[in-house]
Amino acid sequence: MRFTIFQDSRKGQRKINQDRLAYTYSRDTLLLVVADGMGGHAGGEIAAQIAVRLFIERFQQEAKPTLTNPLKFLQDSMQRAHQALGSYANQFSMLETPRTTCVACVVQSNYAYWAHVGDSRLYLFRQGGLIGQTKDHSKVQYLLDQGIIGAHEVIDHPDRNKIFSCLGGLVDPVIDLSRRTPLRNADLIVLCTDGLWSVYPQEEIARALTGAPILKAGPTMMREAEVRGGPEGDNLSIIVVRWGPETLTDDPTTTITEALSLGEFQTEIDRTLTLTDRKGAQRDLTDDEIERAIAEIQATIKRYRR
Repeated sequence: MRFTIFQDSRKGQRKINQDRLAYTYSRDTLLLVVADGMGGHAGGEIAAQIAVRLFIERFQQEAKPTLTNPLKFLQDSMQRAHQALGSYANQFSMLETPRTTCVACVVQSNYAYWAHVGDSRLYLFRQGGLIGQTKDHSKVQYLLDQGIIGAHEVIDHPDRNKIFSCLGGLVDPVIDLSRRTPLRNADLIVLCTDGLWSVYPQEEIARALTGAPILKAGPTMMREAEVRGGPEGDNLSIIVVRWGPETLTDDPTTTITEALSLGEFQTEIDRTLTLTDRKGAQRDLTDDEIERAIAEIQATIKRYRR
């Protein structure tokens, strides 16, 4: 496999960042995953962390070196993350189960497969045009589909943050799966949270990333999106993959996986965690607290990754 990849996550104007994102790849398979912890529910950042880590660990167990059935892997991983969040809440007697949206993508044998729950999105662009996209599990998407509101009303609609499917909810999540989608060189796969797409329309995302190397265009776009978010700006996160060799720059930015040994993985994952006390105050965890929290999360994931 050959690709160029960029990922970034920013706090915006929120006190903490409840987004989590990661990618990992073997010699023959790539996994991308983004989760947006739901701020109105206790431990949104924990929910996102559990979802992302469970995806990574299951992928590294099953990609040997490829996944037998990528769509089944995505669906099962979503369901197990949902179950793990309920288990975590029970273990620590939480009054409310941590919840998160999630979007994940597997690329294997020049095909892309993706799944999502909630309103974290995937876009697939080819030569600046949109050829694939997730559809939000949200009230405003329903209103849009029914013709009750227009596309221009979505961003500022008072119900924009009302999600009807998530991981960790009271009912089983609605999990949407893509078809097996062939990729061509220079195709762009974009996974992002609503903090980005709500201020950066898809046409602008395509223009920004198509005409420049993504390792230069990505940071510029994220800075601009953070500014656009203004004083109420949400957390914003993105993973971008340009498939095939990078042809827009002379820098050696293309990832080439042929050098990896069988069973070897490269992984990039955020390990930031925060603590929310009983009064709702939040702070970053110390290194020791992070290690304890991760150990607790790992114990939960271990029960659900197989």
